[in-house]
Amino acid sequence: MLELKHVSFEVEGKHILNDITMTIADNQFTVITGPNGGGKSTLAKIIMGIEKPTSGQILFDGEDITELSVDERAKRKIGYAFQQPPRFKGMSVRHLLSLAHGKDLDEDVCCSYLSDVGLCSKDYLDRDVDASLSGGEVKRIEIATILARDLKLSIFDEPEAGIDLWSFAKLVETFQHLQAQSKQSIILISHQERIMQLADEIIIIENGRMKTRGTREAILPSLMNEFEPCGLKK
Repeated sequence: MLELKHVSFEVEGKHILNDITMTIADNQFTVITGPNGGGKSTLAKIIMGIEKPTSGQILFDGEDITELSVDERAKRKIGYAFQQPPRFKGMSVRHLLSLAHGKDLDEDVCCSYLSDVGLCSKDYLDRDVDASLSGGEVKRIEIATILARDLKLSIFDEPEAGIDLWSFAKLVETFQHLQAQSKQSIILISHQERIMQLADEIIIIENGRMKTRGTREAILPSLMNEFEPCGLKK
């Protein structure tokens, strides 16, 4: 279980997050949404340890991880998919997937992870994760590395950004599969209605605060009316 207690974050006197308190239950699919610039991505980075809160406490499975590094959180089986993933010159897709998994993967297993994110797998296995790949391709490969890991908590920051509609449909299928397995908690930052339709719970972050939270059935209808003019996507 993930617990945030009175978490705040500010930069040069500007409050990005203000007194966020929430609990994410085990094996729960949570979508965090809200207007652009509201603090959603910052919250995800604080959970992963990429940013440190100005104040407050973060607990994971009862352990205080507030001061732990990204690497230390990764060892506790927390994973993060960036909105703009890094590139790795000289590292093949096959090798990156094996590193993520923790041991060498058979070709068929690598292909399965790549197919889950909408890539024609054998065309990519021996390609380097470098500038020869488009932003959308790198994004999908990073999500495949998250799938290859044995995680307790996966955090996805707008996974739909920069990918085509067909690949997005494949991602939705992948998240449906993860949800059905119920073997890990998922936190997903998104404005996409099709992704929100999968959520056990939706949390709205606005102006650095948690505005509301509730089940998909309780939140989504009002959310469609409130945020669609600001960019909620179907």
